[in-house]
Amino acid sequence: MSAGRVNPNHTLDHQGITGLGTVYYNLIEPAIIEHALARKEGELGRGGAFLVSTGKFTGRSPQDKHIVKSPSVEDKIWWDANAAMSPEGFDALYDDMLAHMKGRDYFVQDLFGGADPSQRLDVRMVTELAWHSLFIRHMLRRPEREELDDFAPDWTVINCPSFQADPKKHNCRSETVIAMNFDRKLILIGGTEYAGENKKSVFTLLNYLLPDKGIMPMHCSANHAIGNPVDTAVFFGLSGTGKTTLSADPDRILIGDDEHGWSKRGTFNFEGGCYAKTINLSAEAEPEIFATTEKFGTVIENMVYDPDTKELDFEDDSLTANMRCAYPLEYISNASSSAIGGHPKNIIMLTCDAFGVLPPIARLTPAQAMYHFLSGFTAKVAGTERGVTEPQPTFSTCFGAPFMPRRPEVYGNLLREKIAQHGATCWLVNTGWTGGAYGTGSRMPIRATRALLSAALDGTLNKGTFRKDPNFGFDVPTSVPGVADLLLEPRRTWDDAAAYDAQAEKLVAMFAENFAQYVPHIDEDVKAIAIG
Repeated sequence: MSAGRVNPNHTLDHQGITGLGTVYYNLIEPAIIEHALARKEGELGRGGAFLVSTGKFTGRSPQDKHIVKSPSVEDKIWWDANAAMSPEGFDALYDDMLAHMKGRDYFVQDLFGGADPSQRLDVRMVTELAWHSLFIRHMLRRPEREELDDFAPDWTVINCPSFQADPKKHNCRSETVIAMNFDRKLILIGGTEYAGENKKSVFTLLNYLLPDKGIMPMHCSANHAIGNPVDTAVFFGLSGTGKTTLSADPDRILIGDDEHGWSKRGTFNFEGGCYAKTINLSAEAEPEIFATTEKFGTVIENMVYDPDTKELDFEDDSLTANMRCAYPLEYISNASSSAIGGHPKNIIMLTCDAFGVLPPIARLTPAQAMYHFLSGFTAKVAGTERGVTEPQPTFSTCFGAPFMPRRPEVYGNLLREKIAQHGATCWLVNTGWTGGAYGTGSRMPIRATRALLSAALDGTLNKGTFRKDPNFGFDVPTSVPGVADLLLEPRRTWDDAAAYDAQAEKLVAMFAENFAQYVPHIDEDVKAIAIG
């Protein structure tokens, strides 16, 4: 045991993890960076940021995530989307990982998952890499120093990138493994240096535990009006839809950018930091996020930089388009100190429609909200992946299928119940294309999107006049100050109205085909939307 504050009764030895080299407990940022530099895990960048490369894996490995199939969870897990692991496979994996760890140095952070003290999860993160300790110290919530005296972990996560799993022996898919055991309250991660696995393993865990408490876990960003936490908004959305950008509103207080819970008390952030994409990040468009890339302790992940000046290249995606920075919430000037808000007054579901069919904003009924929440639609565009020559739909249920251990309807019903109970207004916002599909039309003007969101959040939009969309049946405003009326009717923005009709028919059919999997599990009013 070495350095940092820890109760000796709550060490890894006390948990039965013995024979390691030096174990560093709860080091603060400067000490972690000293170790990471000494171990040559990365380089010091401008302003004291820490520059790292994650090697082979520059993103998550969702196909390698497993849940142990035991009697206690067997009937609750959505096995269509979550790979099973046998208890025997996990036990062998744990034993072999501990044997691999013998004599090696490790870093421990005792942290909270959840800003609401009454709902938080006490998590012990054990990492082979010092910089992973820095990363997760940003991403989860840091206890006060005195709180560490009595810290006893509810769950333990062990991340050992140098360990390679044996698929046959450990009942997993490959040498890379993320294994979650609800009976033993353990998560094991091996074979990948990508830091995002640390935070998403805890998110997945909370997504399983919280619904039993009547708490809705959400893959969303959130903010509230200045001086008025009751006026809270949440923003669901998949990568590339604008979730981080649109919630980072200088006229509102940022609660968080990625993971939240909705309890009987209101909204609370699961995390203590942000993990923002940096590709094409600019000081002009997102000045506060840009500024974090030169702040002390910010983790800069998989970015190309000048070896002499350490100047970052925000346009070079030769390592990955998934380049990121991780930093504590307090690095954003308008971030909430408590990371807690009220019950959402407005719920925004963001989609990037590359087909050019959806309007820039639409108001949803509770049943429609559940339909679009379970659909989780966005679109890939030509050129983003090899072989993609035209827009392709992406449906990720609940706007985060890889992190949902339970069936989607569990989350959909929770959301619907809370919308009904608290009277939230739901909006579908398209940040994608208008005037034609990708390659013909143009991207929705960000200025128009911001104007529409402002009108939605301040209540003026809800008081206006609406038309019924002929394709999806939701309400679309007919006029909004600061936004061209033409933009609100996608069909009118196309040069060829018949081509728009054909594209719309195609997209509606895609939605219907995807949603068929949920029809046996949903209420009649949502089913009516699904089958037209």
